[in-house]
Amino acid sequence: MGKLVDGKWVETSIITSDESGHYDREERSFRDMISVDHPEFKPEKGRYHLYVSYACPWATRALMYRSLKGLENYIGLSVVHPDMLDKGWCFDTDFPETTGDALYGLTYLHELYQKAQSDVSTTVSVPVLWDKKTEKIVNNESADIIRMFNTAFDHLTGNQQDYYPEELRAEIDTWNKEIYHNVNNGVYSAGFAKTQEAYDEAVNALFATLDKLDAHLEDKDYLVGSRLSEADLRLIPTLLRFDIVYYGHFKTNLRRIIDYPNLSRYTAQLYAVDAVAKNHDFEHIKRHYYYSHQDLNPYRIIPKGPEVFIKTANGSG
Repeated sequence: MGKLVDGKWVETSIITSDESGHYDREERSFRDMISVDHPEFKPEKGRYHLYVSYACPWATRALMYRSLKGLENYIGLSVVHPDMLDKGWCFDTDFPETTGDALYGLTYLHELYQKAQSDVSTTVSVPVLWDKKTEKIVNNESADIIRMFNTAFDHLTGNQQDYYPEELRAEIDTWNKEIYHNVNNGVYSAGFAKTQEAYDEAVNALFATLDKLDAHLEDKDYLVGSRLSEADLRLIPTLLRFDIVYYGHFKTNLRRIIDYPNLSRYTAQLYAVDAVAKNHDFEHIKRHYYYSHQDLNPYRIIPKGPEVFIKTANGSG
């Protein structure tokens, strides 16, 4: 693993912590937006390209939106290899469903960042939304990318489905904030904690929120309103990784998602959505976490299970 410092690749841990051992996620470095009013980045068919990992929950958000919003013929796709090693994300193609770099034939994702800005200092993360016309990174923050995908191309695709409707935004924002801190990022805060105190704090907050979500879903199919929204789409990638990776690898082992009656039903229901299921590759997920995080799994042993981690209508998964 590593990062770019003044445009040069430096091999170093990307698991950053504060003085008390709490995991400290670095902010994303490219935060521009595509819109009809933007002076440079305007929505056009075939202009933009999305770089993702099927293993990464943040990238999975963008993948699901690309499918839900009918953008698969408008925005190209490159899928990195699940192993993130000394040189970071790479474009090797010896793992199923990897694509290589479809645009430039690059070897490593950090080379794309260097192409965009030769002196950049940043972690090299996915997803990356790339502009082929200017050869720049538009954005590498998933929260921004899904908002762009939600509306910016509607006039081209004719897909008007809105996953962040104005009348529900306040409630969606409230759930997003709590879920991000305690669940989406909370599993990393537990797994990458460097003190017992930091781990305990993260795990307690994580399971308090999972308990709250399970209770909230007692008589509901969705987090907000009566239909799929951004809040659901930001939560589901974490839930689908929880029992197969986070429970063991990140030591978030008080309870599994399958042990929660309402959360497990909700997870199965969302997994039945085609755009969710087709953008989750569990082999990529297991391989990435157990193979890439050598500090946590020094022998890189990848577990076989769990055999069941999603409850279906007949109780199996």
